[in-house]
Amino acid sequence: MTNPNALVLWEAQFGDFNNTAQCIIDQFISSGQSKWIRQTGLVLLLPHGMEGMGPEHSSSRLERFLQMTSDDPDVLPAFSSDFAIRQLSDINWIVANCSTPGNLFHVLRRQIALPFRKPLIIMTPKSLLRHPEAKSSFDDMVEGTEFQRIIPEAGPAAKNEAGVKRLIFCSGKVYYDLAAARKEAGIEDSIAIARVEQ
Repeated sequence: MTNPNALVLWEAQFGDFNNTAQCIIDQFISSGQSKWIRQTGLVLLLPHGMEGMGPEHSSSRLERFLQMTSDDPDVLPAFSSDFAIRQLSDINWIVANCSTPGNLFHVLRRQIALPFRKPLIIMTPKSLLRHPEAKSSFDDMVEGTEFQRIIPEAGPAAKNEAGVKRLIFCSGKVYYDLAAARKEAGIEDSIAIARVEQ
């Protein structure tokens, strides 16, 4: 809060961090702009949330952060050329679950480049750092590229639109589990998977 132009990341090594910090998150971070008239660009990294590592790793509950994103989820800004920026401006904080290094780079870069400050909650688990399929080309991070809120299917199903029987929406690490199961079942051309990143 003292330096709005700094990129400050607050990482939780364990999900129980969220339990301990819950009153600070609720009273100062989520409602800081409307309650205290203070903007902050704080980034909360909650990498262990619901990753199956036991009870102390699972208290950073994604649904709770999504519920606290907006005061009125039924109100959207009018559609215009700056809709994406205005939508971010009108909410309490931004919640992301990135599935690629390129998107993680862009969401952190955007955090500083925005013309205003909003807290950013990143639920991406650390296991993706070691996952062999979670990789990005440098072409995904060059000038002219940006954060993708949704990553559409890019595999065989994208080339066979008429043969797609089901479209699955998922977020984060579960994409790699679904993609592996789809490949093992031999249904890559009939099941499409889209990733919701924010």
